Amino acid sequence: MPPRRGVTHALDIERPADLTAYLEERGHLGGGERPEIRVLTGGVSNRVVLVERSPGPSWVIKQALAKLRVEADWFSDPARIHSEAAGLRALRDLAPPGSVPAFVFEDREHHLLCMEAVPEPHENWKQALLSGRVDRGAILQLAELLATIHRRSSGRSDLATQFEDRTHFESLRLEPYYGYAARQVPDAAPFLQRLAADTRARRLAIVHGDYSPKNVLVREGRLVLLDCEVIHFGDPAFDLGFSLAHLLGKAHHLEHHREVFAEAALRYWDTYAGHLGGVSWGESLEVHAVRHALGCLLARAAGRSPLEYLSEAERRHQVRVVVSLLAEAPVTMRALFESFVGKL
Repeated sequence: MPPRRGVTHALDIERPADLTAYLEERGHLGGGERPEIRVLTGGVSNRVVLVERSPGPSWVIKQALAKLRVEADWFSDPARIHSEAAGLRALRDLAPPGSVPAFVFEDREHHLLCMEAVPEPHENWKQALLSGRVDRGAILQLAELLATIHRRSSGRSDLATQFEDRTHFESLRLEPYYGYAARQVPDAAPFLQRLAADTRARRLAIVHGDYSPKNVLVREGRLVLLDCEVIHFGDPAFDLGFSLAHLLGKAHHLEHHREVFAEAALRYWDTYAGHLGGVSWGESLEVHAVRHALGCLLARAAGRSPLEYLSEAERRHQVRVVVSLLAEAPVTMRALFESFVGKL
């Protein structure tokens, strides 16, 4: 029998033969098992593949990239995948049952993470929103899920210690979003720099850090949350502002659905606040979340990772609108939504 071909340190999981050999060598596949392997597209920070097994549950395997797949030079330590692995395990306890995929294994040598795949049929929620389908139930679930994670993690010293490292949040969020946008939009630089500094100073709860429609699958009416590679213990208002900027960005892009998205954003905030319970973080969460929404609206038009569905003209217009709002920045969600949509 010929010797089994080994896998080098430079494993590329997007090469099916290499990945199959690796899984066999590490004992993750049974003898003779030949899964179907399909590369999944859309992400910029990881290689991602679907491993369809029979029998047994299918897997999604992610391998972190050192250089992200965007036009601008954007680098991040691939060790962040292990923060995601820890986050996936933590979220299984913090989130409602069935809200996150099951962890399978991780590999520190090749910087990869394996989780159970969400069974078909399912739909990526971003695609549903971009088609103008804004489901009330999904909006309410999104808000309740985030509020539950924030509420259950609030003030927990064990989680604060486990997720104290914010290196990946810095390299994948604060610098490419607020730092880069501040250099591109000088009129907004003081606001963005202060926002970044305030964010670094707040350590209140678990922050997902990428709470976006693209990271949500809808299956049988239930939401499943993915991609927590920048998870950390920090400012929960960032998750709110980040996700609200996605709803408002689509309100900008989809003119005929503008009021629907604005209404959904307000419903999202009201539901989140209602499910947060008696958690109190001192300074107004709403004020901080409004500031993050404004910052993220700027970043998704002028940062290193602009929303791909916005045209160049729409990006420039979004920057102008947000900068105009900074002169007398709104402090409530309703004022933010009315002002932003009104100026579009």
